[in-house]
Amino acid sequence: MTWDLLITQFKHYLKLERALAENSIEAYVCDIRKLQQFAEQGETAILPSDITQENITDFIQLISELGMSAFSQARIISGIKAFYKYLLFEGDIKIDPTQLIEAPRLGRKLPDTLDLHEIDKLLQAIDHSKPEGARNRAILETLYSCGLRVSELISLRISNLYTEAGYIRVIGKGDKERLVPIGKEAIKYIDIYQNESRVQINIKPGNEDFLFLNRRGAMLSRVMIFTIIKNLARVAGINKNISPHTFRHSFATHLIEGGADLRAVQEMLGHESITTTEIYTHLDRAYLQQIIQDFHPRS
Repeated sequence: MTWDLLITQFKHYLKLERALAENSIEAYVCDIRKLQQFAEQGETAILPSDITQENITDFIQLISELGMSAFSQARIISGIKAFYKYLLFEGDIKIDPTQLIEAPRLGRKLPDTLDLHEIDKLLQAIDHSKPEGARNRAILETLYSCGLRVSELISLRISNLYTEAGYIRVIGKGDKERLVPIGKEAIKYIDIYQNESRVQINIKPGNEDFLFLNRRGAMLSRVMIFTIIKNLARVAGINKNISPHTFRHSFATHLIEGGADLRAVQEMLGHESITTTEIYTHLDRAYLQQIIQDFHPRS
């Protein structure tokens, strides 16, 4: 079978059986296409079923020599492994050529986090005299209160707010839903935004249920959220590399350092694996030592 046919079938599998989001599916396909280009660059093209472990090793060496980072290499290898695992399951191949292939070791690089003082400085930098002031305050409060991804924030719907119960319904990766607690401050500023600012916007048809809108009445873009936060960081005099994800990381870090259960944080962040949650929590040694003293039976 050809590369194009098998990649198309793999895309259907990722969408229908794995329920992955379109962006995730395209990322997988992009990585497999790189291997396809490598396999077809010689005088005789190599079909997916004829790829050997040696071919995969040569491919990895090539992308490494091209200067690709260890993180990017690991992502590509992961995608290729998933592809060949699928082909083996479907019976298109008898031996998985990636079985013994190992990804490069990755260090856990933790993004910058904000302490409570810095978060307050960002909030104080918001100009409430401007029409977008109430909206931006509600955005930052929601990001920090709920630990949302930026894609989850911009797609947050009014119909998914259950503020009386203290929860919001979030649509995460792979269209998976979860209920996330929301704090009183975030609820307060969402109410102010809805009742004082949002009601004055001429909303475009089809955008009525989206909570956060731009001045033209359409849902905000990811880039707009990045821009809002970058500008506030500049006004507040914070020199860290801040993005919407910084609030998500700060949310998880502050909860863990405050004594929250790691699995509860995992649930709120929408992580499938607890190891992913651990990456978001850079705990100091004093805190870990305290955990041992408080909970270990021999302490």
